[in-house]
Amino acid sequence: MISIMTVKADTRYESDFYAWTQEQAAALRRLGAAGANLPLDWENIAEEIDSMGRSERAALRTSLMRVLEHLLKLEYSPAPGPRAGWKRSAIEHRLRLPDILAENPSLAPQLPDLMRAAWEMARELAAQSLVDFDGVDTDILPTDCPYTMEQVSDRSWLPANRHGLA
Repeated sequence: MISIMTVKADTRYESDFYAWTQEQAAALRRLGAAGANLPLDWENIAEEIDSMGRSERAALRTSLMRVLEHLLKLEYSPAPGPRAGWKRSAIEHRLRLPDILAENPSLAPQLPDLMRAAWEMARELAAQSLVDFDGVDTDILPTDCPYTMEQVSDRSWLPANRHGLA
């Protein structure tokens, strides 16, 4: 009688999915370049695994962008009506940040770059909305992100509204 024992490899798959995708994609590309004698599409398999990691990175950037966009609207919009929705959206995306980072801790060192990219998108989105719905001159919006990572991730922190709204 043959006994088959499964040994679970200690990989980053469960502790840092993003790092695991990058390692696995690189390993597959090395195998493909070495001419591994298996009928597999090494480069496209590696690309698919690589793209799963990029999706995690994009999810983090998107959540940062949404928080930043709504913080800008909360600070600069004179409209009282949509504030509750912006607050809920900021909270929702703030709740996602620690989960994404817990599953992908190797993304933490990329936060400064992700914040810069998220800021550019958030500023553009907020500016367009402030012009379209509020008639706000977007020249008053800061070009550099005025919020710290601590403020962005703090679920209870909101910027003061420039029009005295709560």
